[in-house]
Amino acid sequence: MKIKDILRTNDCGFALEFFPPKNEEGRAVFLKVVDDLNAFGPLYVSMTYGAGGTTRERTLTALGWLRKNDRLPLMSHLTGIGATRDSIGAIADELIALGIDNILALRGDPPKNASEFAAGDFPFARDLVAFLKETGLFSIGVAVYPEGHAQSPSLETDLEYTKQKIDAGADFAITQMFFENGHYYRFLDRAAKAGITIPLIPGIMPILDCKRIKDFANVCNATIPKAILDRIEPVTDMPEEVRKLGVEFAVKQVEDLLRHGVKYIHFYTMNRYDSVSEILAAIGSLTRTTLKNA
Repeated sequence: MKIKDILRTNDCGFALEFFPPKNEEGRAVFLKVVDDLNAFGPLYVSMTYGAGGTTRERTLTALGWLRKNDRLPLMSHLTGIGATRDSIGAIADELIALGIDNILALRGDPPKNASEFAAGDFPFARDLVAFLKETGLFSIGVAVYPEGHAQSPSLETDLEYTKQKIDAGADFAITQMFFENGHYYRFLDRAAKAGITIPLIPGIMPILDCKRIKDFANVCNATIPKAILDRIEPVTDMPEEVRKLGVEFAVKQVEDLLRHGVKYIHFYTMNRYDSVSEILAAIGSLTRTTLKNA
């Protein structure tokens, strides 16, 4: 089922994002995590796609494993940079053959340590969106950045580019992670003034590792509030304590979003059951009933 139709017919709910396991040995663990979290009733599940298409085969393989559950709506991430119209067309054909008609269209980044790398036929996300839109086969999502893309010179420029890729044919958008909801609320205001009307779904990433989340936030231009750092940095070398705090922060963040009328949440699971299940349990699993009563 296409996500644009899911959002049209469900006035609330949550989604789960996973990355493909590195090898066949990780299959059983991966499928158990997905199956266990699926019991909470996500609206859809998405699968990431590595820089420059580096996980293409693993992404398609993992989607094939999940496709065996015909009731689970699936979305594949897809990056355009370095790709050609023929290569993207071939991937689109493979996704349709798998019964997957949802794509998160991303510009993507060159593979790490690539000394020479051509941008290909899709130097910007808007180019990939337009190409996929022409096929008429997919519900298309895009990424948006509440604090601005790391490479954008200003919030105004970032919003201009955001509007361009949405106008190219996106049905919905998912935000980069953020930890201070004010950034998201201000982004919604800017987007509304720019005439953006598609659903802008907040992406929530539970903190699992202090050093990694700080490094990731730095790369992604996402601010971690001092109040959070003051609590997680003293327990940096205590993984379980960091994880518990991450759950606490995420629960409070989602509860605030619900109080402000947000109806959809996209969780970056990092392929972890423990943290995400605890968050979902704490907030009533974001079922339709609890959302309507939030």
